[in-house]
Amino acid sequence: METFSRPDVILTHESDLDGFVSGHLLKDLARHLFGLEVRLEAWNTQAWRQRPLKERAAWVSDLAFDARLDRADWLVVDHHPYDAPPKSARLVHDAAKSASLLCYELCQQHGLRSPELDRLVALTDIGDLFRESDPDFQVAQDYASLAKTYSFWNLDRLLDGRLERLLDHPLLKVVRVRREVEDPIGLEWSRSRIHALSAEVGYVEIAVGNSNLIVNELLKTAATPYPVLLTLIKRSASGVVASLRSREGRALPIALRLQGGGHPNAAGATLPRSVQTLPDAVTYLRQVLNPAPAAPARSSPRAGALGLEL
Repeated sequence: METFSRPDVILTHESDLDGFVSGHLLKDLARHLFGLEVRLEAWNTQAWRQRPLKERAAWVSDLAFDARLDRADWLVVDHHPYDAPPKSARLVHDAAKSASLLCYELCQQHGLRSPELDRLVALTDIGDLFRESDPDFQVAQDYASLAKTYSFWNLDRLLDGRLERLLDHPLLKVVRVRREVEDPIGLEWSRSRIHALSAEVGYVEIAVGNSNLIVNELLKTAATPYPVLLTLIKRSASGVVASLRSREGRALPIALRLQGGGHPNAAGATLPRSVQTLPDAVTYLRQVLNPAPAAPARSSPRAGALGLEL
């Protein structure tokens, strides 16, 4: 059985269900092991990279491991790609599992499990890894939509600290009806509103519906010539957020160019604060994704007159 240092804070990904579930599982584990309530913080990718790391000990979930997290008494539970193995931190990593499943396995080692959590973690894993062939894929996507629709901290308050309450939550009925009504309408509307950002990336306008499922359908049916499809969301707190999807591992390199991150086929980035509208975001993305070619070097007039080569 693994032992852990008592964390000063638990840090997790703000923007999806995997971050929500994994962060709350670590909070439950800390309560079980140390008998205290550890502060939980949720961060989007860009803000996370700018956050000072002043704590002596911390637990981190669903935020990609990098060198600045390589600290003694830091536990990092993640499934995103990383560059170099840790020297000081404890990294629990498996690209084939969601952060929630990895956190739940740690909980199980210490006797924390329930049928409700078994089911909730399984659905989170299916949805986050986009396992389309799984018979519960659609249900898993409804849970993922629940987190995106009602936001991290609103759900946190509704559940009153009990993660199991998310399972079969009444709000899922709202998500399901919206999916059945909105997704077909949204797909048809978006199909004719795809705009080139570069030779590789297409911007998909979204009016209604689950943007991830709409974009996935467009990619699956090869409805566009672009291997990477991007959608935009205007959020009052963090500005404009770009979400990228692909089917051949090409989304992540684009997200990294935008100072974002994620998975090979599902990634995202928060655009600079100077970008405050969707039209501005499209202009910005076209500039970043289509850099002007470097001007050819000019030879010195004097050097040419003297017959010298530079």
